[in-house]
Amino acid sequence: MADATVYKIVGKDFLDYLKQQKFDVRKVTFKGEASEEEINRITEIGKDFGTDFIIGLGGGKTLDSAKAIADNLGLPVAILPSLASTDAPCSRLSVIYTPSGAFSKYRFYSKNPDLVLIDTQLVANAPVRLLASGIADALATNVEAQAVAKGDGQTMLGGKQTLVGNAIAEKCEETEFDYALQAIDAARVHAVTPALEKIIEANTLMSGVGFESGGLSGAHAIHNGLTALPDEALHEKTHGEKVAFGTLTQLFLEGRDTDEINEYLELYLALGLPTTFADLGIADVTDEALLTVGEVATADADTMSEMPFDVTPADVAAAMKGADAYSRSCQGLA
Repeated sequence: MADATVYKIVGKDFLDYLKQQKFDVRKVTFKGEASEEEINRITEIGKDFGTDFIIGLGGGKTLDSAKAIADNLGLPVAILPSLASTDAPCSRLSVIYTPSGAFSKYRFYSKNPDLVLIDTQLVANAPVRLLASGIADALATNVEAQAVAKGDGQTMLGGKQTLVGNAIAEKCEETEFDYALQAIDAARVHAVTPALEKIIEANTLMSGVGFESGGLSGAHAIHNGLTALPDEALHEKTHGEKVAFGTLTQLFLEGRDTDEINEYLELYLALGLPTTFADLGIADVTDEALLTVGEVATADADTMSEMPFDVTPADVAAAMKGADAYSRSCQGLA
């Protein structure tokens, strides 16, 4: 399964290859949203076909849906990312959305994917914006894991953190700060360099294992809150772009010092990631809308509860306003 765009880029060639190797393949076009409706639609196709295993080829929502379909059918799943834009590939959970693109829930599985296979040249050929989105998603990993550690909270798998889980999250962050800009420049010219390979590993494996073993807290909860707003420009932002602003907001929630915040902000700005309301497409957002984001972000089913202190919807709204104002000031936009 792949969406129409990915099928044109690489899916048709891959399908032809599988047929040459004597696989009996059924191509299914993913319609773009990791919703229960789409997952159930493709599950029924799998039943009718008598499927032995699922191959998901594409971006985060395609891959999350492939995991869910394989789980529905009790089958192995091969995950083939066409991008390094999220940490979805290696994890044993999916983010499920409504058909309109709002966050619905996390869905958990008994095992991680059976195979994750990445063609680094394919990633190098993809839009640079999507690689930057993956870097943003990965940069949240250690920020969130450290918050969970401070509160002695739970990981995404309902357990306690391990030393190795936190070590992976820390290494993920270190790798991003050391190699992100090099990797972006390489991707601009579609070159596979050691820096790009390190970032692909950090975006996909380190961040995937890191968030699963370290836990999520504020940044992804704020991302989920943002999906509740109806603004079309905001919905056109990628997962990682919204997570970037969520991470910046978490730093303000925690009261981090200026030097720490500047380290993240400078990299976000260099990568062209959203750091203001205007960047997100919600320049005129109201206090009421920000409270809605806060209410969704602090809902019982989300991960804000893993922060080491209580967070209210008003706290989230204030931190978002603080992050927006500080970034505008640093850029001379205030």
